[in-house]
Amino acid sequence: MAEAAPNPDCPGCQALLKRLEQQDRRIAKLEARIEQLEELLRRNSSNSNRPPSADAPRQRAERPSRPPSSRKPGGQPGHEAHMRAPLPADQVTRHERRDPKRCRRCAASLASARALEPLRHQVVEIPQIVPDVTEYVLGRRCCPSCNTITTAPLPEGVPQGMCGPRLSSLIVLLTGVYHLSRRNTALLLQDVLGVELSLGSVSNVEGKMTAVLGAAHLEALMCVRRARVKHLDATSWSRAGEACSLWTFASRLATAFVITAGATAETVKQVVGDMRGTLVSDRGSQFGFWAMEQRQICWAHLIRRFTAFAESSNPKVQSLGEALLLLAQVHLVEWHRVQEGAATREHLQGLVGRLEPLLVHHLERGRALKIRGVSGACANLLAHREALFKYAFQTGVPPTNNHAERELRGFVMWRKQTAGTRSERGDRFAERVMTVVHTLRKQGRHVLSYLEQACYAALRGQPSPALMPDGP
Repeated sequence: MAEAAPNPDCPGCQALLKRLEQQDRRIAKLEARIEQLEELLRRNSSNSNRPPSADAPRQRAERPSRPPSSRKPGGQPGHEAHMRAPLPADQVTRHERRDPKRCRRCAASLASARALEPLRHQVVEIPQIVPDVTEYVLGRRCCPSCNTITTAPLPEGVPQGMCGPRLSSLIVLLTGVYHLSRRNTALLLQDVLGVELSLGSVSNVEGKMTAVLGAAHLEALMCVRRARVKHLDATSWSRAGEACSLWTFASRLATAFVITAGATAETVKQVVGDMRGTLVSDRGSQFGFWAMEQRQICWAHLIRRFTAFAESSNPKVQSLGEALLLLAQVHLVEWHRVQEGAATREHLQGLVGRLEPLLVHHLERGRALKIRGVSGACANLLAHREALFKYAFQTGVPPTNNHAERELRGFVMWRKQTAGTRSERGDRFAERVMTVVHTLRKQGRHVLSYLEQACYAALRGQPSPALMPDGP
């Protein structure tokens, strides 16, 4: 017997239908919310911008890893030996000759034996460190005419405080480069050098070096601005609990760090200056002012996004993510072959020309799905179409922004140890010291020597030494 249809004129039936519609809408809303929460739970360092350190233990266990090898740890038979090279003769303090007297086997005398090429064994030791203290006795005289007391001035190049240029440079190296706390820095100086300093003295040295390194920081920033290819990335920073942004602006020769209060397009313009050269970055909206044909979008970010699609519970999104991942892997593998000399750039350009229509097709398919978090991302990628394959047509442009991310890594570790800075002066100290250190290391130059030269120049009223090879 067929079921009777509900009577639309029945008040009870109308109330029941209305209640069912409300429940259907609520169920749909809750199902969408569950899908969002499950998507958040699936996020890890491989499919989002989360760092690997933020992965849960279960997610770390699920990371793909190489199968265990049957070989023993350490150097394998036949591998190229890497021996420590002996120091050159001009770096050897003293020589001590030792000759064998008797044969180690039969004890025969070796006085008349033929001499062979000797073996050289070098032992490196540090001398006993004793602080070099200079006391300046400043005479004072009282004027017989007006009773004014006059004190002799310090010689030129002598600091007002107790820390000389070399000690000041070492303090900055410990706090600003190796990120020791001021208390641990003071303890290390006392234990190793026998120099007792208060925490306030360490802070004063940091303040003075902040001013000394201002010109070098500007020099590095201008060098990156002039570069043909530059990388830009940002991370969070904290100043006295206030949220700020830490920018890294890097090129082949220099790296500049800038801490700002915000992360808007106007802030980015202040960092990068004139729109010149090719900018490698992510798809942040604050970079939209840069001409799209002069940009390269980071494919590492895109791969993480495509991985999130491929791990979705929605079959359509999963299929889309797998297709996009395959296309990304094909052209990136070919780029690596170009870097290794196994393929030509012309071949890479031809491959990109064939893959780009397929990529656009799948992105348009994703945009048409009308699924939150998927359609918008695909539409955004289509808007950045001109910036997807710049690396294939311009030498020196990589497909990822890994260079900037690697430069940021040390600063991120500093932030985790110290929770940021407490003042604007602390911001300036951090960004200037790290700028100088990263730039010097890119050039293979000695950090402590440069800091010492900068201190001496400031005490004598001279310009800071050039940070870049071609000068400021």
